[in-house]
Amino acid sequence: MRRFAGSRALAETLDRPLRIAHLTDLHVGTVTPHAAQLAAIEAVNAAEPDLVFLTGDYVCHSLEHLDELHDALRRVAAPMVGVLGNHDHWCGAPAVRRALEGAGVDVLVNETRVLEIGGQRLQIVGVDDGRTGHADVEHAVRDVASGLPTIGLSHVPHEADALWEHGVSLVLSGHTHSGQVAVGRMNELFLAGLGGHRYIHGLYGDRWGRRFPGAVYVSAGIGAAVMAVRMGDRARREVALFELGALPGDFDEHHAEQDPRPVGRALAQAEWELWRSRLRGGWLKA
Repeated sequence: MRRFAGSRALAETLDRPLRIAHLTDLHVGTVTPHAAQLAAIEAVNAAEPDLVFLTGDYVCHSLEHLDELHDALRRVAAPMVGVLGNHDHWCGAPAVRRALEGAGVDVLVNETRVLEIGGQRLQIVGVDDGRTGHADVEHAVRDVASGLPTIGLSHVPHEADALWEHGVSLVLSGHTHSGQVAVGRMNELFLAGLGGHRYIHGLYGDRWGRRFPGAVYVSAGIGAAVMAVRMGDRARREVALFELGALPGDFDEHHAEQDPRPVGRALAQAEWELWRSRLRGGWLKA
């Protein structure tokens, strides 16, 4: 369980605090034990959130385990809103969407929904999967109303940059699994250096809206698509909780915001500068 505050914009527009739980990358199937899915749902319910957000990749490589998806999600005791991921499109988006809706999930496809939660309105912008070319931010934000507390959902975190420009101060995402092996910064080197990902795991941007227009949270998720191995704190299966209405600094968080990761050659240069500074600091002499 990782716990974070929301953004300043959300705190200023909410009438009262809301607790949000974030689940992503369930990947139901043979790679991820069903017990892990049920443990995640149990953790969500124990936190008693006002709303649960789901950010894609519910299946793995087939539609054979949709009954397990339904069995897990039907146990969630709070309203659910979600978007689709690349594996959902690869396997069959219409069938995955029907399974989600059958379990009580409101699936957003490049659209904005305003829900009433606890007597107040929350605006949710849901972007379809960018990995498979289905994301359309401009279409998703066309009905966004100013002045409402707003949060964004996107399986691929890179859509956050465009959402920030439309006043979405906090975006929840998944997709990366934090590389699944986050030891010695291997996940950053692999995902940023080879995969071109600027957002690997955790909070990026600025929830105060100063250095960046907004923030994005990239969850390590629950399941796996190929190997179930997870090593390192940042790669552990997780449920993230967001206390919307609270401000950064109101309580201890797992970590503070990070800057986007350099990618490709920029990453290689940054790593070289890091090692050179360490050598200058005495490693070479020692």
